[in-house]
Amino acid sequence: MKIKAITSAVLSGLLRPMLGEVNVVSAPVVAKERGMVVDEVVRAAQSDYESLITVTVATERQERSVSGTVYADGKPRLVDIKGIRVDAEFGKSMIYVTNEDKPGFIGAFASLLGDAKINIATFHLGRVKQGGDAIALVEVDGAVPAELLSKVQALPQVKQAKALTF
Repeated sequence: MKIKAITSAVLSGLLRPMLGEVNVVSAPVVAKERGMVVDEVVRAAQSDYESLITVTVATERQERSVSGTVYADGKPRLVDIKGIRVDAEFGKSMIYVTNEDKPGFIGAFASLLGDAKINIATFHLGRVKQGGDAIALVEVDGAVPAELLSKVQALPQVKQAKALTF
């Protein structure tokens, strides 16, 4: 694909949650007006994937990266979040959790979902190293109630929990 089209789609996805009425046509202009610096780097590097796109967002507080690819089945997959390998399809409703890799988290997390009558569709995990930072990306059936998200955020190992909708 042409890199400009991919860049416009990425910018639109980044800006839409904050600005609402941004689309793939207006996103590059809006990004420039807001002082965003956009670097497009195309390279053929050795990779586990035939094609891979990595988006890195740097702010004054932090830098975050996410990488994705499209498998032979045509479905996009997230394969790396913040340097942690995962293999996750996009679901309509998901919960993203950053946590400490310690025993008990998965059981406590799943129990909260079960108690709230929220069905788990898919469950993807990754970690930097044993005992280090970990990620859970969980597709659920239906919207994630704010009360449930608060309970997840209150779990002792949890650093961050967010509801995602695609």
